[in-house]
Amino acid sequence: MNATHFASEFDTLSQYLRAFAYKLTGDASSADDLYQDTAFLAFKNREKFRAETNLKAWLSTIMKNAFINSFRKRKRRGEVMDNSPENFRLNSGRNSIENDGEKLVYYQDLFALVEMLNDKLKQPFLMAYQGYKYDEISQQLDLPVGTIKSRVFAARKFLKAQIEQRYTVSINA
Repeated sequence: MNATHFASEFDTLSQYLRAFAYKLTGDASSADDLYQDTAFLAFKNREKFRAETNLKAWLSTIMKNAFINSFRKRKRRGEVMDNSPENFRLNSGRNSIENDGEKLVYYQDLFALVEMLNDKLKQPFLMAYQGYKYDEISQQLDLPVGTIKSRVFAARKFLKAQIEQRYTVSINA
């Protein structure tokens, strides 16, 4: 396919490519950049296109790969895609400080609740929490697998109810 014919075929697919770029990026400016990158790569590598294949699919693949490569570069750099009006969150990922104190309190509360479980529920639940599979727990406790599953389920249900009761703020309060 000569350069003129390739350019003509590319122009007929231009509207589709712009729409696809916008679908991938969700931003008009980024979509324009992606479209231009795709056009550059397509014309640079047009000799690799085989005339008997689908040009639309070939160009879509180039665009998708360009988008993925760009995304991976931004991710490696720690950049955040920010569509807010004044880029409030741009590159904010590196500057955030996490406070683990609140998590520690919840974790301690959770284990206090686990201690409230009766032994029939607590032992299978803790073993499941530690990563044992149901059949391993079943063998170790000499109980059927179905019993183990129902006890772990009952323990989770109890813990969920206790957590909801403890941490749900009352509307009437």
